[in-house]
Amino acid sequence: MAPPLTTYAQLVLGPPGSGKTTYCKGMAEFLRGLGRDVVIINLDPAAPTTPYPADIDVATLVSTPEVAAAHGLGPNGSLIYAFEYLAANTDWLVAALRPHRGKYWLFDMPGQVELSTHNDAIRGLLAALTAGGGCGSRRSTSWTPPTARTSWVAVLLVSITVMFQVELPIVNVLSKVDLVEAYGDIENIEQYAEGMDLDYLLTALDEDPRLAKHAALNRALVGLIDDYSHVRFQTLSIGSKESVGALAKVIDKANGYMFAEMDAARLMAAPVP
Repeated sequence: MAPPLTTYAQLVLGPPGSGKTTYCKGMAEFLRGLGRDVVIINLDPAAPTTPYPADIDVATLVSTPEVAAAHGLGPNGSLIYAFEYLAANTDWLVAALRPHRGKYWLFDMPGQVELSTHNDAIRGLLAALTAGGGCGSRRSTSWTPPTARTSWVAVLLVSITVMFQVELPIVNVLSKVDLVEAYGDIENIEQYAEGMDLDYLLTALDEDPRLAKHAALNRALVGLIDDYSHVRFQTLSIGSKESVGALAKVIDKANGYMFAEMDAARLMAAPVP
């Protein structure tokens, strides 16, 4: 019997519009350029098309248009139903992945944040992949687009919740940094990426008259985030090879790929192509 193959993967999570699908396409192209055998798995039942050719597509099992037509559900209800249906039929996914064991998997996940923060279906899916899919090490990414200072506390809380819910090594990514100017004046993006010492956020919140009555709540939430001290963000411009390469190095360390005798050593030591 052949020895079991260790499989490394990225589980790409985040809200709609944060760049998950574009990331999967760009990261796959970059890693293939390094010689890795990359498999892209589209697990978003609401994605009618993708800019990449999906090696495995959940639409062959279930899709939100089918669910909406059959059960009269709206967009959100259809997506939750479809994803829970996938989690209840993981044999289909495990069978589809089995021929790709030992390759590098990229999972393009749905954009509904509740699936990652409040729904247990994702845990059942991950458990099935670990038990039957041959996935020896995985990595989850929580995506957040640049946003206003008054929304950043919510972004950090969502990131912490996802980290606890999926129980995987996580690399948080601040995507689309090349478009920062379009979102307004962000004085110091590194300060946001660090996710620490959030007094600057409290100052901004206190200056907003609409939030003055919530000052005590804001301080309690910021204190909670500071106490955990777990949230950091890697910045990414998917069109920059240097940016993608720097992120790939962090990911290889998070999911253990850098410790394998593969091309990871070359990636860690060599300049980004």
